[in-house]
This record gives sequence, C-alpha cells and structure tokens, in this order.
Amino acid sequence: MEYATVSYGLCNLHSFQFLSLPILQVQIFSHKPPRNPFNIFSTVSSAQQRSGTTPKRDPSGINHRSVPQTEKNIEMKPSNVGSKQRLKRYSSLLGNCALRGALNEGKAIHGHQIKTGVDPDSHFWVSLINLYAKCDYSSYACQALDEMPEQDVVSWTALIQGFVAQGNGRQGVDLFCEMRKKGISPNEFTVATCLKACSMCRDVSFGKQVHAEVIKEGLLSVVFIASALVNLYAKCGEIDLADKVFFCMPEQNEVLWNVLINGHAQVGDGKGAFRLFCEMINSEVEFSEFTLSSVLKGCTNSGQLRDGQLVHCLAIKSGFEIDKFMCSSLVDIYSKCDMVDDALRLFYMITDHDVVSWSAMIACLEKQGHSSEAIKLFYLMRHTGIEPNQFTFSSVVSAAAELGDLLYGESIHACIFKFGFESDVSVSNALIGMYIKNGCVDDGYRVFEAMTGPDLVSWNTLLSGFHDYGYAESGSNVFCQMLVEGFRPNMYTFISILRSCSDLLDIKFGKQVHAQILKNSLDGNEYVGKALLDMYLKFRYMEESYIVFSKLINRDVFTWTVMITGFAQTEQEEKAIKFLNSMQQEGVRPNEFTIAGCLGGCSRITATESGRQLHSMALKSGLLPDMFVSGALVDMYAKCGCIEDAEAVFKGLVWRDKVLWNTMVCGFSLHGQGDKALQTFQKMKDEGNLPDDVTFLGVLSACSHMGLVEEGKQHFNSMSNVYGVTPRDEHYAGMVDILSRAGRFVEVESFVEEMKLTSNALVWENVLGACAKHGNVKFGERAAKRLFELKCETDSTYILLSNIFASKGRWTEAKRIRALMSSHGVKKEPGCSWVEINNKIHVFVSDGGHPHIREIHLKLEELGEKLRLIGYVPQMEHVLHDVPDTEKEEHLNHHSEKLALAFALMSNSHKQTIRIFKNLRICRNCHNFMKHVSRITTQEIVIRDTNRFHSFKDGSCSCQDYW
Repeated sequence: MEYATVSYGLCNLHSFQFLSLPILQVQIFSHKPPRNPFNIFSTVSSAQQRSGTTPKRDPSGINHRSVPQTEKNIEMKPSNVGSKQRLKRYSSLLGNCALRGALNEGKAIHGHQIKTGVDPDSHFWVSLINLYAKCDYSSYACQALDEMPEQDVVSWTALIQGFVAQGNGRQGVDLFCEMRKKGISPNEFTVATCLKACSMCRDVSFGKQVHAEVIKEGLLSVVFIASALVNLYAKCGEIDLADKVFFCMPEQNEVLWNVLINGHAQVGDGKGAFRLFCEMINSEVEFSEFTLSSVLKGCTNSGQLRDGQLVHCLAIKSGFEIDKFMCSSLVDIYSKCDMVDDALRLFYMITDHDVVSWSAMIACLEKQGHSSEAIKLFYLMRHTGIEPNQFTFSSVVSAAAELGDLLYGESIHACIFKFGFESDVSVSNALIGMYIKNGCVDDGYRVFEAMTGPDLVSWNTLLSGFHDYGYAESGSNVFCQMLVEGFRPNMYTFISILRSCSDLLDIKFGKQVHAQILKNSLDGNEYVGKALLDMYLKFRYMEESYIVFSKLINRDVFTWTVMITGFAQTEQEEKAIKFLNSMQQEGVRPNEFTIAGCLGGCSRITATESGRQLHSMALKSGLLPDMFVSGALVDMYAKCGCIEDAEAVFKGLVWRDKVLWNTMVCGFSLHGQGDKALQTFQKMKDEGNLPDDVTFLGVLSACSHMGLVEEGKQHFNSMSNVYGVTPRDEHYAGMVDILSRAGRFVEVESFVEEMKLTSNALVWENVLGACAKHGNVKFGERAAKRLFELKCETDSTYILLSNIFASKGRWTEAKRIRALMSSHGVKKEPGCSWVEINNKIHVFVSDGGHPHIREIHLKLEELGEKLRLIGYVPQMEHVLHDVPDTEKEEHLNHHSEKLALAFALMSNSHKQTIRIFKNLRICRNCHNFMKHVSRITTQEIVIRDTNRFHSFKDGSCSCQDYW
C-alpha cells in the first residue's frame, strides 16, 4: 500500500548533551561511553539550585524535587550485578516512571545507566522512548529513537503510542508514515495506535488506507484493531462503514458493541443506538454501565425520551442507577427533554457531587429556562465548598442574562476574576452576551477587547447587540474587522448584520452583505433567507425580496406572510392575493397575520369579492375572533363600501378594542351616516374606551358632513379639555371644514388667526373647496394665493380656483388660471373610475377606450331617454368650460363614473349593489344623475370619491346632497 510520507526530522535532532545529576550526586565524566551518546539534562538548572526556586510540576502531578524521594524509590544494585540484570532493572523502573509520569526519576535512571557504562539493549531503548514520549518530551523521545542502533517496530510503536497518549494524533500519523518510509512493517499494536491517531485528528482518508493494509495482512480479526476501526469510522461520521466492520467480525465482544453504540449516539442516531443495544442483549453479551450511558447519550441527542426511560428502568434493574456516571447521563436526558423535576431528583441521588455534576445540573436548569433555580443551585454548590470551573461560570452568567439581573451578573464577573477564569473564551462569550442583553453594549465590547483569542461565537455575540440599542452603525465596522481578521461568518453572523443594515437603513451595505452570503453558500439557509427577506421588505425592494423568497427551500407561513404583506403595503395588492392562492396550493395554511395582511390589500384596491372569500376563510379556520383579523375585516368592508357588512362583523365580536371602535366611527362618517358615527362614539365612551386623536377625526368629519357646527365645536374643545388629546393639523383642518362648509367664513378667518393656522396647507385646501361650493370668489382667491405661497401647487388648487371664476362667468380669469397651471407644468389628474364585476376590476377613464365602449354609450343613451321621461335635465352649469351646450352635454356623458355605471348595469343580472370607485370628487351633475338612475332601475349604487361614500337608493343619497 502507499502512504503519504511526512518526514518528521528525526535524524536532524541533536545528540543528548552531558547533564548534571544533582539528585544522585553522580560524577560527571568528560568522556562518552562507547555506543552510548546519551547524557541527560537535569530538570533543575544550576540557577534554580542557587536561587532555591522550585521546578514545575511534571505531567503526573507529582513534584520530584528532593533527593530522598528518588533514593527511596530507586534502589541501585552494586556494581558486581550482571549487565543484563541491571538493564532489566533499569527497563522495569523506566516503565514504572512512564506509567506514573515521573519524568525526573526516569531521567535519574537514565543518568545512572550512563554512569555505569552498561550498553543498553533494545528493551531499554524502547522503555526510554516510551518514558520520554509519554511524559511529553517529544524531542528526547525522537532523539532516543535516532540514536538506537537497530530501530524496530517495537521502538517505533512506543514512540507513536507516546504521541497519541499526549493527544497528538496528527504527529502520530506522521510518525507512522516515517516508519513505513524506512521500510519497517507495522505490527497489530502499531496499526491499532495509528487508527486511534486517525480518529483523533479525524483523518478518515488515511484511516481507510490503514484499513486496506489491515485486510492485506489478515489482522481484521484482531479485536482491538477492529475496535479501533469501528471507533475511527464512528467518530468521523462514517456510520455505515463502522457497521460493516463490526458485523464482519466473526465474534463481537462488549468493547466492540460499546464502541459502535457510542458511535451511533455521537452522530445523533438515537434509534440506531437503541436498536444495536437490543441486538447486543439478544446476542447474550453482557452490558455495563458504560453501554447504558452510550445508549442514553444517543437518546438524548435525538430526543428519544421513551427509549431513554426504558434504559433507565434497565439501569435500576441492573443496579447501575446509583453509579455517578450513569446518574449524570440520566440527568442529561431528562433535562434536555424538559423534565427538570426528574433530572433534579436523580441529581440529588448522587452523594458525592463533583464540579462536573454540579455544572451539568446548573447548565440543564439554565438551558431549560429555569434561570432562578440555576442561580440557587450555584449558591448551594458554593456553600458545599466546591470551586466552580469555566463551565459553571458560563451557565451562571447566561442565567443572569436571562433574568436581566445586571447587578448579579456583575458580581459573578468579579467572582470569575477571583477564580482566574476571565481569560476563558466560553466565559468571556457568556459575559459579552450578558452585558449586551442588559443594554450595556459598551461593557460587552470591553470584555471582547480584553480577550486574547476571541472565536467566531465571540464576534457573533458582539454583533447581536448592535441592532437593538442604537449601535447599528458600529455593527458594519465590527463585521468588516471580523472579515479582516480571517473569520468566516456563519448564519448567526449574517442574521445579526442584516438586522443592523435594516435598522441603519443602509441598503447599499446590505447588498454587500448579500454578496458575502452568496460567497459563503448560505443563500439557501432558511434563517439567513428570512433575514434577507426582512431587510429587502423594509426597504420595499419587492423584486429582490421575490428573488430571495424563490430560493428558499422551506417556505413556511412566516415567509409567505411577509411577502404577502410586503406586496399589500407597496400597492401591489393583486400580487398579494395571487400569493395567497399560491401559498394554499403549496399546502401552507395561512395564519391570522396572513389573512389580515391580505385583507389590508383588498381594502386598498377595494377588491370586495376577494375580501369576502378571505372572510369565509377566517370563519372556516376559526381566526375571526383574532383582533388583527376582525379589525382588518371591518376596515375592508368599510373601505369597500359595505358599511352594513362592517357593522355586522363589528356587532358580532365579543371584545372590541379602540382600533375597532375608531374604524366604525370613521367608517360611518365616511359613508355619510353621521348620526351612526356619533352614536358609535357615545357607545365607545360608555363601554370605557377613551377616544384618541383618530376617533376625533371621524367625529369632526361626521359633524362636517351633517352640518353640525355647534356640536363640532363642542367635540373639538373637548379633545384637549376633557380627554387630554392634543389637536393635530388634521383636527384644525377638520374644524375649518365644519365652519367653511356651513358658509361661516367670518368665523373661519377668526379661527385661523386665533389658532395661528396660516401655514397649515390642509386648512387652506378645505377653505378653497368650501369657497368653490359657495361661490366665494374673494376668500377663494386668498386661499389659493396662500397655497401658492406654501408651494402646494397641486392640480386641485388651480382647478378649484378656475371653477370659482367659471361659476361666476368670469371666463377670462378662468382661462388665465388654466394657462398659469400649464406654464408651471402642473397637469390635471384625469378622471378615473373602476368597478368590480365577477371578481375582476374594470377601469374607465373619460377619454379612454374599453372593449365594450360602444355598448356602454348605447346604454347611456337608453338611460338618458328614460330619465327625460321623468323630467331629468342635465345640469349644464356644472360644465365649467366656455363651450356650446351640445358639447357640454356630450362632455357630461363621458364622465368616468357614468361609463362604469353603464357597464355595471349591463353586467349585473342579479341586482347586486353596484360599487364604483373614483379618484376625483364627484360632480353635482353626476351626483344628480346617479340619484335618478337608482330610482328608475331600483338599483342600489354606491360611489366612493376622494371625500366620502355616496349610497344612492330610491332617488336619494346618503350624503343628503351635502358633500
């Protein structure tokens, strides 16, 4: 087989130098014994001897620093003992030192061998290599192997085992390659050690090469080699290969079963681990507490509580429940399955808790949201005298963060310094999160800056605080610095920085972040996609939002809802309704927010039929009692001209909030039912709902359209005097509208001066409209002039002023205003009306075409003839153009609302209420025309213009000709 060879540089190491051996008082000779180039370095330097300082503790935890300790442990034989016996004694002592990690004693033995001049045999060399390798003196171990006269597989295996024992898996693999390069064939122990090294460094590719040699050499039946292979594949996630190796074995013992079960448990295959455990029992192989713990680990990782409870029963039956290790595993599964009480009962069964069991239970309570209990348990732990470790502190700090107890968190921070864990990464990350959750972003940033080696979690935790507390601008800088320092962002990084972009309203940087997401192949991630979607929707970038949405694999009700709401809020209501249909076709059930968002879209485009379908859907799914749905439904019916339906839904609700009351007050007012609006206002107060600024807009509008001047004054004064509501520009404009509509222009002037409303454009617009209604030329000119000064040069200002002059026959001034309008580049908005027929919107303009325009004009002629028979005469005076009467009449017949009415009468065979919507104010002639048509056709007609709804029925209008 071929191995990837990596030279470890063994031959380049320097030979050992002569070392002083003060602990044995050995005489130092200037000559080198034959075939033994070694001397040994003392771990205590001469400087340390002079200063009296103590050398560092060796890996075994035993401080070998005194001569007596060495002399007691090592009894040197007299010089007349045979060389072989002496070497055997040396080898035995070196092996004992290696087991205990007693490096200093081993060096002393090595020094004594050099002093006596005994030539080392192969067994001594292996023992020496084993000592230095296991005591983490890799350079000495490698040099010993280099100096060995005849290297063999045993010496190489000892060196590799030493590195692996110290956790240096990659170096172990490299040494194995170097051994094979020198032509030395491995034995079963070398192979097993190499496979263990591969599992440590997750090098499954090289492990497969070693597996091939195992098969070639016929070593697969060796139990510990098979066990190493199973362990390798399991740890590297190659569970199928682990299963194949296991079941190819002629005989499986407990060790092999445990390794395979543990492998399935580590990858989260709890069911697989439990299935293997059942097979193990059926094969009559005895299990141990370690077996049960592995099965429990698998049940925990996959959330298989029932299987875990079965294992618990078996542990009780087998007498393993009282085992501390088993109890910890049971505590883990019950805590992660949110059965904290059971976990605590098991925890208290353990009599001799160590810091690990305390930390596990505290972490369990914190992760399950029982932060107060976690803190209490930490206090109990400290009371028992157990010192916390970094894992304990991480959990307690997180618990303090969840409780929002900054003072306690700061005290724990002080405790962390006391025990010397301030430099631990996990503890620092928890502290950053704690400070940020409490709004102390600067303190969190200081903890971050004090870290010597922050990891990706540190950066992410820091970034998470920059979008909640006004630090959004800093978020982009931290993100850029993170990239500069070589960290690769993950989904949590992108979610935080996208939220910062949304808060900062920085779409340019947001698009750059999107490019980074594509670069890191996270554009298909569900959570990152939602964050991207949210950012683009906040900027109303619907095209980009749709692209992100279309790339999401799992589109849940949330993603569908935000898209539907986005379309509804960007005047793309038709797309919102289409998306709702597509959502249902994909089997995603809409929730209350989806339906409310769609209803909002229907109200904006007055899609009544679609709104009724949504009403049915809300009833069917039981969502009608929801306040979002019911409020949107009432609003939809009110804005679509179905005030009776809105009232029916409103009355059917058990609980009504202020928003619903406001919707009904404003809805009644908008439909010309001022008396009902004021009655609803009174009921609202009677039921204990205090009115707000929106309520008074509806009340003042009702008073205006009903001509209730004095009542309007009372309501306006009560706003601030009784209810503490500060009037806004719209309220002042509403009061002016009440006075000016009633023709009380002197009071209007006085009110404007008193309230200092000369800069309120809404006020002057209402004054100008009222002047056009009453023909007040002088005040109308003043209002228009003031609007021109305020830069409110809308087409309505020019048109209303022109109409005032035209109504008085002052055609020269009227033409002058029209010419002025044209010279300023202001264009009149063309009249437009639309009507919904058979769930389809039909739009009509005065000078535009329609597929059925010829039939429409014939229908209008037919209606005109019927109207003349009952005495109807077109009101030519309302055509404010200096043209002949024939042209005036033709002009009147081309008004868009008349075209829409004729088409609706042609299409409406069931006498349903015709609802027409217009973008301009309806003229008096069309208003009179609609009243007469409703009389001769017995057809109810509802028209919504820019001011209000007009409900025509039996020859009269709900506005009572006052609009």
